[in-house]
Amino acid sequence: MRYIEPHAHMVSRVTDDYVDMAAAGCAAVCEPAFWAGFDRSSPQGFYDYFCQISDYEPKRAAKFGLPHFCWLCINPKEAEDVNLAKEVVGLIPQFLDRPNVLGIGEIGLNKNSRNELKVLEMHVDLAARHNQLILVHTPHLEDKLKGTRLTLDVLKADARIKPERVIIDHVEEHTVKMVLDAGHWAGMTLYPESKCSRPRAIDILDVYGTERLWMNSACDWGVSIPLSVPYTALEMRRRGWTEEAIDQVIYWNPAKFMSQCAKFRLA
Repeated sequence: MRYIEPHAHMVSRVTDDYVDMAAAGCAAVCEPAFWAGFDRSSPQGFYDYFCQISDYEPKRAAKFGLPHFCWLCINPKEAEDVNLAKEVVGLIPQFLDRPNVLGIGEIGLNKNSRNELKVLEMHVDLAARHNQLILVHTPHLEDKLKGTRLTLDVLKADARIKPERVIIDHVEEHTVKMVLDAGHWAGMTLYPESKCSRPRAIDILDVYGTERLWMNSACDWGVSIPLSVPYTALEMRRRGWTEEAIDQVIYWNPAKFMSQCAKFRLA
């Protein structure tokens, strides 16, 4: 089996996770910018973090034979302070030429607040000005539907954004159709306690097919499983999916989306 892990916060994981992922057939891992488990208090903290995921973490992953790519932003969980966000967004352009930076993400909304919307618009403008791919976080649980609608409105309002260059992550049964109908890619996050379970994700694929859909673990500081994608692939086999169709979802789909950035290359 081969797969790409398109959304994993590896700075929060131990080296054993890299060993397990490589053994399971992982061909590449992609790390969106995320919350540190606490709110950072200064732009310098974000600068150091951007250095970590664009320079130091790729070296750690390489020790286990894994190419590592990343995305940059101020995460929605820290986007309530608009002045801080402006400073952080201002730091990002100097990192965009680094060889493993794929684009802007994971941007989006956490509590669907006005300040978060302002910061989302800043990030979308930054991506448009620098012709970057976009990876979007959608809120959890009861806020997801509203947050997804608000996010789609922001993206649609900017004529410079090409829908096919945006992946909207953490979709569930009630949001996947609106994302696909808008022309975006949709990501299903496989969490043991929230988001999509493995059976639910496969049910979504049964209904909507494999076009513009991917799966990820989004493993982070909390309860999460770095091998969720290959575990779900095994469940797909048990449910009668062909090897070719499984390969399409867990390998070729993320490869196709991220290959819109010329820096995404697999050995």
